Amino acid sequence: MSNGFQVQDRFAEGAQYIGGKLLPGTSGHHHEVVNPATGRCVLRYELAGADDVDAAVAAARAAFPGWSGATPGERSEAMHRFAAVLAEQADDFAYAESLQCGKPIKLSTEFDVPGTVDNAAFFAGAARHLEGKAAAEYDGDHTSYVRREAIGVVGSIAPWNYPLQMAAWKVLPAVAAGNTIVLKPAELTPLTSLMFAQAATEAGIPDGVINIVTGAGKEAGEHLVGHPDVVMTSFTGSTAV
Repeated sequence: MSNGFQVQDRFAEGAQYIGGKLLPGTSGHHHEVVNPATGRCVLRYELAGADDVDAAVAAARAAFPGWSGATPGERSEAMHRFAAVLAEQADDFAYAESLQCGKPIKLSTEFDVPGTVDNAAFFAGAARHLEGKAAAEYDGDHTSYVRREAIGVVGSIAPWNYPLQMAAWKVLPAVAAGNTIVLKPAELTPLTSLMFAQAATEAGIPDGVINIVTGAGKEAGEHLVGHPDVVMTSFTGSTAV
């Protein structure tokens, strides 16, 4: 299996994506992404520490006013462009997903990547339909109205088994609603999550809206979910195994 890019070259600057830039981690601890099918190391990188999480949350917080203040139509257009960039880079995503997971390239090509592109297109459309409800339910002279609004910085933690699709499921609904996000993928399989955030930048989604920290759960994960500027957390995973 070969492709037009080399993983080490692609992430030579680091395996954290903060404020629209690839950066090295600062934990002082390194991790290897190993292809389970071959046992070969495809990337060695420095894990994120608490300082990296702080920087990512700060970038997301700084991006929130502009992104949440954009109209639903503006967010929708940006996300449609995002879906198009994902489709254009389908071969690279399929290659990287297979490389880090050890899964057959056929599965990545026919399931993981098309599903991710479809999800991006779906939430691009959903961004225009953030419905509210109105009812004169408690007093005939007054109307109650429920309005959906962005809440702020979302912290998300995703597992290793479907890294690309998990990144999509964590990021896309939050961003469509006007939130900004810091995603911590599993340190075993960070490649396509980083590429996903890069593709968003290429599509014109502002820097800081989508940030990726690739660190261990004990350090980066705990710091993320306990961060005072993170107003919502989303976790998919298990107890220690």
